[in-house]
This record gives sequence, structure tokens and C-alpha cells, in this order.
Amino acid sequence: MQTNFTSEQLKEKSIQRANDILRSCVHCGMCTATCPTYQILGDELDSPRGRIYLIKDMLENERVPDDRTVKHIDRCLSCLACMTTCPSGVHYMHLIDSAREYVEQKYKRKFDDKAIRWLLAKILPYPFRFRLALFGAKLAKPFAFVFPKKLRTMINFAPKRLAKSSPNDRAQIFKAKGVRKMRVALMTGCAQKVLNTDINDATIRLLTRLGCEVVIAKGSGCCGALTHHLGKTNESHKSAAKNINAWIKEMDNEGLDAIIINASGCGTTVKDYGFMFIDDKYMAEKAKRVANITKDISEIIMELGLEEQKENKNLTIAYHGACSLQHGQKITSEPKILLKKAGFNIVEPKEAHLCCGSAGTYNLMQPEISEQLKSRKVDNIEQLKPDIIATGNIGCMMQIGSGTNIPVVHMVELLDWALGGVKPPTLSRKTQNGEE
Repeated sequence: MQTNFTSEQLKEKSIQRANDILRSCVHCGMCTATCPTYQILGDELDSPRGRIYLIKDMLENERVPDDRTVKHIDRCLSCLACMTTCPSGVHYMHLIDSAREYVEQKYKRKFDDKAIRWLLAKILPYPFRFRLALFGAKLAKPFAFVFPKKLRTMINFAPKRLAKSSPNDRAQIFKAKGVRKMRVALMTGCAQKVLNTDINDATIRLLTRLGCEVVIAKGSGCCGALTHHLGKTNESHKSAAKNINAWIKEMDNEGLDAIIINASGCGTTVKDYGFMFIDDKYMAEKAKRVANITKDISEIIMELGLEEQKENKNLTIAYHGACSLQHGQKITSEPKILLKKAGFNIVEPKEAHLCCGSAGTYNLMQPEISEQLKSRKVDNIEQLKPDIIATGNIGCMMQIGSGTNIPVVHMVELLDWALGGVKPPTLSRKTQNGEE
């Protein structure tokens, strides 16, 4: 794609990088075939190619974003299916993130939109605040009909059952069972440890059983993804810097072989810390060190090795590949291989590349599109008639679980169960009518 940035504009590093990305696009349109919003809306401007044109025009002309441009940028899920499809290697993720930061700085949003985005940024990354908000939402559910649509969506998002905090999420060390093979740090996250405490508990049991000493580093917390995708760069970098400093301290003191992420949306962001801090002379090297040893839970279990198990309880598992895992991190086969080794029968729905519509805060900010994507995903999964749905991302679990009575669990819970751990509590809580 031809660009027309001035030499003065290209002195700015962010514009240089945007220019490089834009020029790598050859207008082929292959991205439209796998873009969820284009598939649903059929609007060229709701495809990656269309958004690239809008971003190019906005940046080249240094103009205040107009309503049309912002609407189509906001509608992007950041599912990154386009990056899997693109034959030219266009790094759309970095371009859309840069555009969102630009919009956040230049565009004056309507009060209600601005307020909701502020609310999400000030609540979701903070577990105590998020827990209080969910409790409040639970109380407000009978009166949800009187609230504006987006607030109503947020209230309805609150689960029926609020999990108690897990003592395992506090800063501490879990010793390996038997001979120690690795020393790893587990990122416990923010929203996940409020919505579902079973995931981190199962991860710790599984890793220690496989020979890992597991560290919950003091000072680590939210990865910064939620605010990063809202264009709030200062806030996302503050969260990321806390993690980087906490993990670097562990690396320099006792050493770490890996940093483990069991929420793939967080994993995609942490693996990109090196790029996020590329212009920060104080943090760049530390950020790279952290990103270089970050692994999804499926990657580390593959390294540690999982012994083949006999057929496990005769259960059929529908595996949903989270976008952040299959497109963001290019991890597609590992979770399925592990689940098969654990003795489960694995099936995968058609249109497996399409997003379920969760996408961080997308299901709260764009509820109509999100609902259509959820229905499409659930229909494809239910056609397989599985006993259980497994995935590797808390957002997908919440999204898909809200549209089906089939229990949805994290892959690591099933692996833990297969290797002698507890039965996933979600399965135990499900009644015959599918409700908890």
C-alpha cells in the first residue's frame, strides 16, 4: 500500500512503525474471509482492509478522528484472525493498538461511552473492586431493565454464583512434587481470579505434580490487556511494569525458567511486552527478558511431558481455540494433543477460526455484534453434542457458558482431573437442567 507521510511525520517512531505496517498491505482482501465483523455485517469498513484504509487516512492527515472512523475501529474484536490469514505478514495487532491509542488521545466521546470505558478501566483490572462490582450487579439484576443498554449488559454479565477468593492467589511458593524440573512464575491475573478461582488452583496442582516449583511473585497482577485495548496506554503500561519488575526480581534472585499464563488473552499481551516498551529506555531490556520466557500453560506442559492416559471417563470434549491463543500466539495443536493424551475424545466445531464475541471488554461495549457471534459459536458447538466444552481463556468460558447448558471448563482443569486431581467444580455444580 502506498503511503504519503511527510519526512517530518516519519521522525516520530510510532508513525514509522505504522508506515511500515501499512506499506506491507497489498490490498488482497484475504483477511475479509476470516474477519468475524465482516462476516456478520458485510461492510468493507468492518474488515481489516477497510480499517487499514481508515487508519491510514487518519494518521497521514493528522486529523481528529470522526465518528465513522471511531465506530469501525471500536467494532474490531482484535481477534487477529486476519493475521493468521494474511499472506503478506501485515502486523495488524500493532496497527489497531496504535490507532486506538490515537483515538483515545484525540477523539471526544459522548459522555455515556466515555463513562463506561472509564468504569471498565477502573474496575476490571482490580480484583477487589471487580468483586464488589459483581456483588452490586447481582443485587441490581432485578432492576436491570431500567438501566441503559450497555449498563444493562454489564449487570447481566455478573455470574449467579460469586467464587470465594483463593488463598493460592497470594504471593507465595508452591514446592514441586518429587524432583524439581523447573522453577516457574504463575501470573494469577485480575478478572479470572474473581470469576473462576478453580483455574489457578488446578494449574498449581498440575504444575507441581509435573515437577515445577511455582512462584506467585509479590507485586504481579493484571497484565494490562484490558486497558491496552481501550487505548489507555499509560494505565496499561503501569500494570505491565509492575509485572515486569516483580518477575525480574525473581529472575535475578532465585531464577525462573518460565513465566506461565493460563489466560490466553493475557499471554498474547505479556509476550508482546518487548514491543510495548520498545521506546522506554529504562524498561525495554527488562520487558524483553520477561516476554522471552513467557509461555502459555499448554506450551509448558508439552515441554514437561504428559504420560498417555487410558480413555478417561468416556467423555467427548469440544475444544474451542481462543482467538488470542490460535491467532495471537499461533498455538493450535498443543491443547488438543494434551487433552487427547489425557484420554479424552476431542472434537472441534466448524468455523473454529471465528471469534466467540468475548474479546476482553468487547461483549460489554458491543453487545449486539457479540451476541450474534456467541450464537453462531454455540450453535456450531452444540451440533457436536459434546459432554463438555474446553478452552484456554476465561473470557471465552464466560461468553460461551452464557449461551449453552453444556458445562464449560478450562483445559487445565481437565488435565488436572485426568492426572489425579479434583473433578472440575463446574461439572460438580451443574444440575440436570444445566444451571448452577
